[in-house]
Amino acid sequence: MRVGVEVGGTFTDLVAIEDDRVRIAKVPSVPSAPDEGALAALDSAKLPMDQIEDLVHGSTVAINAILERKGAPIAFLVTKGFRDLLLLQRHNRRQIYDLFYGKPEPVVSRRDTYEIDERIGPDGTVIEALSETAISETLAGPLARGSYQAVAICLLNGYANPAHERAVAKWVAANFPHLTITCSSDVTREFREYERASTTTIAAYVQPVTNAYIARFADSLSKAGFDGRFSIMQSNGGHLPAEAIASNAVSCLFSGPAAGVNGAIRQAALAGFEDLITLDMGGTSTDVCVVTGGKADLSTETEVDGLPIRTPALDIVTVGAGGGSIIWIDDGGMLRVGPRSAGADPGPACYARGGTEAAITDAHIVRGSIRPEAFLGGAMDIDANAAHAALKPLSESLGMELEAFADSAIRVADANIVRAIQLVSTERGRDPRDYVLTPYGGAGPLHAVKVAEELGIPTVVVPPNAGVLSAFGLLAADFAQYDTLTRKVLVDDAAPGIVREVFAEMAARARKAFAAYEIEVEPTFAPTLEMRYVGQAFEIQVPLEADILDRLTVQDIVSRFAEAHLRLFGFGGTDFGPCEIVSFRIGALAPPSELPALHEEDTVARDADTRVYDNGAWRDCALRGRKDIQTAGSLAGPLLIEDATSTAYVPQGWRASVDSHDNLILRQDEG
Repeated sequence: MRVGVEVGGTFTDLVAIEDDRVRIAKVPSVPSAPDEGALAALDSAKLPMDQIEDLVHGSTVAINAILERKGAPIAFLVTKGFRDLLLLQRHNRRQIYDLFYGKPEPVVSRRDTYEIDERIGPDGTVIEALSETAISETLAGPLARGSYQAVAICLLNGYANPAHERAVAKWVAANFPHLTITCSSDVTREFREYERASTTTIAAYVQPVTNAYIARFADSLSKAGFDGRFSIMQSNGGHLPAEAIASNAVSCLFSGPAAGVNGAIRQAALAGFEDLITLDMGGTSTDVCVVTGGKADLSTETEVDGLPIRTPALDIVTVGAGGGSIIWIDDGGMLRVGPRSAGADPGPACYARGGTEAAITDAHIVRGSIRPEAFLGGAMDIDANAAHAALKPLSESLGMELEAFADSAIRVADANIVRAIQLVSTERGRDPRDYVLTPYGGAGPLHAVKVAEELGIPTVVVPPNAGVLSAFGLLAADFAQYDTLTRKVLVDDAAPGIVREVFAEMAARARKAFAAYEIEVEPTFAPTLEMRYVGQAFEIQVPLEADILDRLTVQDIVSRFAEAHLRLFGFGGTDFGPCEIVSFRIGALAPPSELPALHEEDTVARDADTRVYDNGAWRDCALRGRKDIQTAGSLAGPLLIEDATSTAYVPQGWRASVDSHDNLILRQDEG
């Protein structure tokens, strides 16, 4: 048996696969103890723990530690003269005219930053040698006096030669064995000192917290009878055994959103679509990602709370537009939605757990697009009166009818989602009209068609059991490990040989790591060059196929770079000027065993049709399940299509059909 458990901000989802049987569960999350929510999902599914061979887990523990500033106290070790590295940062301002702008606050203070007398040049040569005396004089006192749990080591040009970082780490481990040690050369072998330092400190900051969480959860699983392989989802869309994460927690910051993209890719492929925009709308936020040719875009740098993190992650944009997003009126009298969320505790007002602020879920209750008796297949009690009471003061303050206000709030949330999709599509050189929209999460199918209309997307594909697709995506994920190395190479006749040499070394490292993790599947490799024209300050990604490396030519490298540059920026070409390779990146991927199709069982009772307030009027709306649509062949909207984990709204002008894999296909009605 294989099990995926994904802990979200509002709900914890589970998908279990045994032979061809699929079981699902969805329970409220426990924000103060995410592992308790995961264990509750396992208990709800009534799974025999001793029969689980693989359990893949995704959670928000690491990223919450950053956002809430609840990570471990750390000491930051830098080369002499670089104490203010994290404070100086870059001259980047999101709002250049903001008179009250403040730089993002690092996770470590200046008083906890210590300088070590040493220096390595950008080519890896030792300019000033490191002595054990220098290490001891600098660190012995502070580490003995301080209440540190971790040490982050980021010495100048450590990516080019890690010898000094290794020596400092060895000394700390010998003298302070209780401390968790993170070296920049282990986290990211890349240049740009500030970004590398930020990544290293964040990695050290979350590592003890993540380790404690994984250990506690693993212990609970063991006591319950589980003795299979326990794996953790990563931001890059793959997973690794928990022991691999014990030194690389920073790779798991966006595990939940990444898992959902995996599930969407698989289900959309079954429907015949490989170019898609995923829309994951849960209780707390909405995550969107572009998938081209069945592969999601991979970003080399992400941000959390304004701080850069140089580890590979799926190129996902997140906005505060979830079912729990708070509806409010700003000081200018404008209707706003999010980013603040009611979360799981107390949740939207309709949850009847003490929440009094109106949320998007409450708005859906008021306008009729969520039926209280059908929420989570009827498994969760919903207080419709509380939803009305929460929205009423807000609607009155704007002089609007209650239903019209609720509909307007939903439209504001839709606009936020549209903007997020534009960030990952049009601003990346891609036309959203060339893609299908694939929504999931509990709220995604409710908003998808309106979002698609706004973007000109003609087709929406809603996977079965959309509310737990992220948990299914955990099981669909590859074992994956990524490695990056900065090494500047001018693209000339010698470049192809250097490319082959570097990627061969990186592939050998990956195979060694997989062997250590007892992953027996031979990995495939996804090599990528990061390139730029000589004189440029920033580089772009140029993917290569692994099988082309043996016959790679200078022309192959140059033409691929020129095409990518032209697509992104609208200029460039093979005769635009000399180009150079800056960094090498490789992904080692080992696919999971075959999965059965994710089908859906209709368990929702429907006595009669209903009404939904949409675009200024109440509209008669048919209530149906996927089997009903499959039997009919296709049905025209307005429709509410309910299942045990989500509801899809199909407005007038759209038509619904269901394929043989239980994917709900929504298209604009040509008739």
